[in-house]
Amino acid sequence: MPILNITVSGTPDTVPSHKVAAILGKHTAEILHKVPPLTSIAVHYADPAHWFIGGVSLAQQNKATFFLDIKVSDETNTAMEKSAYIAAVYHDMQQLLGELHEVSYIHIDDARPAAWGWGGLTQQYRAVQKMLA
Repeated sequence: MPILNITVSGTPDTVPSHKVAAILGKHTAEILHKVPPLTSIAVHYADPAHWFIGGVSLAQQNKATFFLDIKVSDETNTAMEKSAYIAAVYHDMQQLLGELHEVSYIHIDDARPAAWGWGGLTQQYRAVQKMLA
């Protein structure tokens, strides 16, 4: 846990996936305290000519952007941790991508433990098992 899906403006040649994954993995472990071997990151790309903000393509604006959607179990991170995470990811993505459009989103989805999981088990089941052990 968790799973991260990120879409970046650009291509794998201009924005290497391993660099994106390194940024996200670092902050997800250090700020959100998630276990690296259980962290899954999928990197997707969108052509800046086909990404529009305010009706104008990023290519026309000569800016970059990204959208990160991360799912974590509800009640496992504080508001301060989430705020620090959003700031750190935005900063490092700006370093990687160059001039970012301000409208670059990060969504931390606090998923109910009974509503999601991995390996065929819900996070709620795993938490109960851990308490009983």
